[in-house]
Amino acid sequence: MTAGPAIVERPYDAAQVRRDFPILHQEINGYPLVYLDNAATTQKPECVIEAISNYYRRDNANVHRGVHTLSDRATHAFEQARKTVSRFLGSPRPEQVIWTSGTTEAINLVAHSWGRSTLRKGDRVLVSWLEHHSNIVPWQLVAAATGAEVVPIPVTDAGEIDLAALASLLDARVKLVAVNHVSNALGTVNPLADIIRLAKAAGALVLVDGAQSVAHWPVDAASLGCDFYVMSGHKLFGPTGIGVLWGRESLLEAMPPFLGGGEMIEQVSFPTTTFSGLPFKFEAGTPNIAGAIGLAAAIDYLGTLDREGAAAHEAALLARSLELAEEVEGLHRIGKPAHAAGIFSFLLEGTHPSDVGMLLDQQGIAVRTGHHCAQPLMERLGIPGTVRASFSIYNTQEDVTRLFEGIHKAKRLFA
Repeated sequence: MTAGPAIVERPYDAAQVRRDFPILHQEINGYPLVYLDNAATTQKPECVIEAISNYYRRDNANVHRGVHTLSDRATHAFEQARKTVSRFLGSPRPEQVIWTSGTTEAINLVAHSWGRSTLRKGDRVLVSWLEHHSNIVPWQLVAAATGAEVVPIPVTDAGEIDLAALASLLDARVKLVAVNHVSNALGTVNPLADIIRLAKAAGALVLVDGAQSVAHWPVDAASLGCDFYVMSGHKLFGPTGIGVLWGRESLLEAMPPFLGGGEMIEQVSFPTTTFSGLPFKFEAGTPNIAGAIGLAAAIDYLGTLDREGAAAHEAALLARSLELAEEVEGLHRIGKPAHAAGIFSFLLEGTHPSDVGMLLDQQGIAVRTGHHCAQPLMERLGIPGTVRASFSIYNTQEDVTRLFEGIHKAKRLFA
């Protein structure tokens, strides 16, 4: 019997993936675009753009309750998108997937629905110093209304959650722990298994902000053991204005509606109103139909890629950045977590982050500068902000080379 041909696994090809993203094929200020602002928003593949365009060209209608063909097609696509997200997050049931406008609204939904109906004077919500403002401010608003307290979880100088400090804070007063999966400012990958284990042992719920994680590796929210998981479409190669709250079904069932209006009702009369079941109880008004369809297309696109290879590729980009950073006198990496996603945050001695960002833009290199909506973290680290380069599936080693050529040029100009 003749043996078949050997199967050779090809390495992940970022250059080939790059061809799927039309925005990347342009020049900025006379230079080929190097897009390194992926932690703020990711770019969109052609298939996502087409899915949104095709919906508006062919199927545009309001969803649910319509009896005409366009409404039926739109409803089918919209609810299929929910099933796609449900599978993507490992949800036992699609009804546990609630559409929101993004991570921010999803956290606000939990804060104002679960928080206002549950928290009482003396209760505590623990929030890490690593959090984006969207996972701090909603809890402060609800704490002010209920008498509860928002308590920060300390982080180390390396930019990691101090697990011993977290353990010391957990007592019967703590009702919820809110942490991100990945820090948008430093790239820290938090040890969710340990955090969730500690919180559960103390009887606290856990909300995980997954905005920065879902684009880097598969997430099984149910298996994580958390109670709420939130994400945004635009950080997952999908459109802006669409996001997801995933929650434990028993918790979602017990939570009161966050917004009132059409779609979320079962029966309305002036004496009383009864509400729909999950997921519609939390989806008042006309939803972002095109956004949901676009997000599903983005998830389907990711399903065609070698995600393990993509993660290894992003890790190699970060590793190369750290190597080159060692060669730049006066460059300081901010945060040195043991486990980091593809974010390189730094300061250059004698420069302001905004000036570095503008000089890089003049060379066609897009990075983010400032406090990255993480002012408490910047205060903890004693800095005003950073320059942040964040990598994704379509970035290449050439992008890293261009970044450091730009950094060297900025260093010479400010010398």
